[in-house]
Amino acid sequence: MKLKLLLSFFLLFTSVAAFSQDKQNKDAVEKGLIKVSVMYPYAEGKTFNMEYYETKHMPMVAGYLGANLVKYTIEKGLASGIPNQPLPFMAIGTFYIKSLSDYQAAIAPNRDAIRADFASYTNVAPIILVSEVVK
Repeated sequence: MKLKLLLSFFLLFTSVAAFSQDKQNKDAVEKGLIKVSVMYPYAEGKTFNMEYYETKHMPMVAGYLGANLVKYTIEKGLASGIPNQPLPFMAIGTFYIKSLSDYQAAIAPNRDAIRADFASYTNVAPIILVSEVVK
């Protein structure tokens, strides 16, 4: 019985330690990355095709970024942070990259193709924010 209890405690302790280490590694990997957020504001009469964005547009842009891309995320807006207020963004696509200059060099020759594809999934112009991950 004591052996089972000791073994259970050991397994719990190692699981918690491994989770903590994974979180520290994740935080260390993200700090210092450049984050490019492409935000699509909500407005009456504006549309957004999430399936196309997820399966076609974002993978296309990610392909242009190559090894500079660490990861990308896609968010679907659900509600405002203030009750009874309109949704601020229909969607946000985010690229985490190592180098802003490499990102700009990869996007520049493909800018027209990227912009032309907007019509395939939305009728709203995105707002783009480039920032640095500090934590």
